[in-house]
Amino acid sequence: MSDDPVHHGAMPSPLGEIASADGQRTETTRRLNTPLGNASHNLMWMLRSLVDPAITLLTLLAVALIVQGGLRNRDIILAVIAFSLSYPGSIGFAHRPRRLLRQIFGSWGALCGLMLLFGLATDMLRAFDPNILAAWVIGTPVLQAIAHQLIPSLLTRVRAISEHDRAVIIGANELGRTLARALLADPLEDTRVTAFFDDRAPQRLGETLELPVRRGLENVADFVREQRIDRIYIALPMASQPRILNLLDQLRDTTASIYFLPDIFLYDLIQARVDTVCGLPVVAVCETPFHGTTGVIKRLSDLCIALPAIVMTGPVMLAIALAIKLTMPGPVLFRQRRYGLDGQQIVVWKFRTMRVSEDGDVVRQATRHDDRITPLGAFLRRSSLDELPQFFNVLQGRMSVVGPRPHAVAHNEMYRKLIKGYMIRHKVKPGITGWAQVNGARGETDTIEKMQRRIAYDIEYLRSWSLRLDVAIVWRTITQALKGDHNAY
Repeated sequence: MSDDPVHHGAMPSPLGEIASADGQRTETTRRLNTPLGNASHNLMWMLRSLVDPAITLLTLLAVALIVQGGLRNRDIILAVIAFSLSYPGSIGFAHRPRRLLRQIFGSWGALCGLMLLFGLATDMLRAFDPNILAAWVIGTPVLQAIAHQLIPSLLTRVRAISEHDRAVIIGANELGRTLARALLADPLEDTRVTAFFDDRAPQRLGETLELPVRRGLENVADFVREQRIDRIYIALPMASQPRILNLLDQLRDTTASIYFLPDIFLYDLIQARVDTVCGLPVVAVCETPFHGTTGVIKRLSDLCIALPAIVMTGPVMLAIALAIKLTMPGPVLFRQRRYGLDGQQIVVWKFRTMRVSEDGDVVRQATRHDDRITPLGAFLRRSSLDELPQFFNVLQGRMSVVGPRPHAVAHNEMYRKLIKGYMIRHKVKPGITGWAQVNGARGETDTIEKMQRRIAYDIEYLRSWSLRLDVAIVWRTITQALKGDHNAY
């Protein structure tokens, strides 16, 4: 997508899944609690991560056994690749049937599309029995849908005959209420909140979700012992450290599990998670989504898309290069310094669309009816064909197929001073296309609000990344390029 350098506020969510501010904090709280949380949280996290990838793997192996009477090495390799690309699973168990089916078939379609591109590019598709592949492609999402319907029902029945954990929340503030809403609304959650504890006057508390509010933090320990409370969630602000330490000292005489929800959750967290450093627990407040396995998956998906793209568009790129050479003097490619991963400068390639090649401390954005753009260049920019050489940047590892579009260094230095959180977009490699571009946030940014809108989309991409989202962005990019984009000039 053309990248000439977008208003916070309501904007479309990635595939319809961006939650409200409270919802974002709730989901962040769940992710952070998973490694250190109770057995229920760990079980749900494990099921969500493993169910769909495991069904993908086992379905292929079962179909191969049935059709050909045994397993071949290539079947096992394909099953492992499919498992790796789909792990960890990202589809929950508390969705409505229609949304659940849309997510399952969307994710599976994206994965199949990616593997199909790779199979066609490497000619490996011929090595597999078409009957096996057809049965696998059809059977996998059906079995996933069945599993997502059965698992919640089974878990609910198991929990119905088991005892629920009883909990209290210390602090009827925004963070405490967000946690209470999540625990009360989740039918699969086996923790039941019985009360809040808060010393503030009733008129300062407002709505409390119809849960009783008890006063006096000095009474918490007695209440916990008398009511046999299993869990205590402390949602007091970190500024209340003396009160928290005093409360913890009192709670030593109970057997309840104690969890602290620091008020950093009110910060706009990016890929928040709990980790350990030299044995000490740390909370990642702003982190790249591509660490560990996800980084490998992202790189493999880039290669699986970039290599076939170069092969299929090679003749087109040669024709464009020849046309540029015949219509204007100078180099065919335009090289410009941009910011890449972690703010490091990289050199990005594009087909030349202008009579000039600007890469200094001041770079003037392209505007509508810009006299620097050639007639051929205008066509290339509208169709996004000028970006094709960046697939070679992807192979070099400088860029990704999908990610925030890189801006000229001069524009970066200007906007990082004007827009809060601007540089967070550089926690990942820049992309040939991105979530902002397919949502119309491209073209000239003649106002600060337009650039803010673009950055909001970029940060939302970091927060919500999935392989399915990447493939959806690639597909929307292709369809928009075929139609032509009038915002690109």
